[in-house]
Amino acid sequence: MRHSSTQPIRVLLVDDDPDDFLLTSDYLSEIQTWHFEIEWAKNFEEAVEKISCRCHEIYFFDFLLGARTGLDLLKEAVRLRTEAPIVLLTGKGDQRIDQEAMRLGAADYLVKAELDAEKLERCIRYALDRAANLKALRESESKYRNLFEQSRDMIYISRPDGTFTYLNSSAAELTGYSLDELFTLKGQQLYEKDEARVQFEQAMEQDGEIRDFEFNLVTKSGEKRICLVTASVQEDSSGRYYQGVVHDITNRKRAERDLLMAEKLAATGRLVRTLAHEVRNPLTNINLSAEQLESEVQDEEQRMYLGIIRRNSQRINDLISELLNSSKPSEMDLRPVPIVDVLNDSIKQAQDRMALKNIQLVRRFDSDSLLALDKPKIELAFNNIIMNAIEAMDENRGTLTVATTNQDEYCLVRISDNGTGIPREHLGRLFEPYFTSKNNGIGLGLAATLNIIQSHKATVEVESEVGQGTTFTLSFPLP
Repeated sequence: MRHSSTQPIRVLLVDDDPDDFLLTSDYLSEIQTWHFEIEWAKNFEEAVEKISCRCHEIYFFDFLLGARTGLDLLKEAVRLRTEAPIVLLTGKGDQRIDQEAMRLGAADYLVKAELDAEKLERCIRYALDRAANLKALRESESKYRNLFEQSRDMIYISRPDGTFTYLNSSAAELTGYSLDELFTLKGQQLYEKDEARVQFEQAMEQDGEIRDFEFNLVTKSGEKRICLVTASVQEDSSGRYYQGVVHDITNRKRAERDLLMAEKLAATGRLVRTLAHEVRNPLTNINLSAEQLESEVQDEEQRMYLGIIRRNSQRINDLISELLNSSKPSEMDLRPVPIVDVLNDSIKQAQDRMALKNIQLVRRFDSDSLLALDKPKIELAFNNIIMNAIEAMDENRGTLTVATTNQDEYCLVRISDNGTGIPREHLGRLFEPYFTSKNNGIGLGLAATLNIIQSHKATVEVESEVGQGTTFTLSFPLP
């Protein structure tokens, strides 16, 4: 706080010698720049009581206070979080006491024998200015620290080797690690792919900054989060360091993907309905004509050909029905069901196939949430995913992992295999009707699965690495 000549400055003089108190008060009265309101504390205990009220703007502590010292009182003032400047007074100069007083936070150290009004005025002026600057700095630091701490983005400072030196609380929320754990890690350990980390480090070294760099962050639980990092290289007296902000865009990416998938399926549905209408009209005429001919033709060979026409017409009609069913929203009979019961029943349906291929099953059910489900339909969806996983794995070497966990407002179901994996170019088409990489498949199983999942207001995400395996993650909203 800056003072004008009309503002009284409240001073606390702590001295057990009345003569020294009067002498210091006289010096203060000689200062024409300010007007002082002086209060006297005669001993240590009285001083502590008056300091506790925080009603003074500057303190003068005598070094000798009976059995205690001014340094002891200075420590007590620090403990009481005193923000006003403190000046230590002593009968003779002592560099050791001077250094200790400064280390404890004293604003100045004055020798009584050398004291006069001019030195006292300069000391007070510097002390008050320094205190005002420190207070402004603390307020600014507090304001920006609150801003950082309340940010939902991860804000960090790290050394060039990746060691964190500062992290806000959102870093723990994003990564799943505690702050103590993060300070023992390096930033490089949070990257899913090493090439992304190398690309980030090269940009920082070459350009000194990077903006909105997208990468996959791996949490403590192994979950992958899609993030954007903006960072820059800074330098101070301690050397070079990185400061950056990591923004989690996983939900936004998922929403964009789900919207695109919904639009894609809606367009496919419109196409399917149009196609079905256009195909079924001539197909009906073909069937009617074949029926008419069958009643008139007596030749057995010709009747055999008519039978082929009828059977294939029926097959075309069945395929159109399957396609229509896979593209239209399913009618749901939703009832509260434990998710683990549904998964166990789905696994049971695939146990024979697992036994034939000697597939190892791993269950990791960390939660058994009660969800609103159409049990027969969601079992069918799970079974489609499980059977695809079994078919993707080699005999005697496959491991199927089925896991559940709760995260935020969702129950997550993960079905993982260590099979052949799915090429990246196929992932985007995985749920399209009639898209399949199987020699004997028609490509409607996963399309129907997606339809069932979306009818439950749930989402599905697929991660796959060729030669490593595939993970389907289904997110069901918790009630």
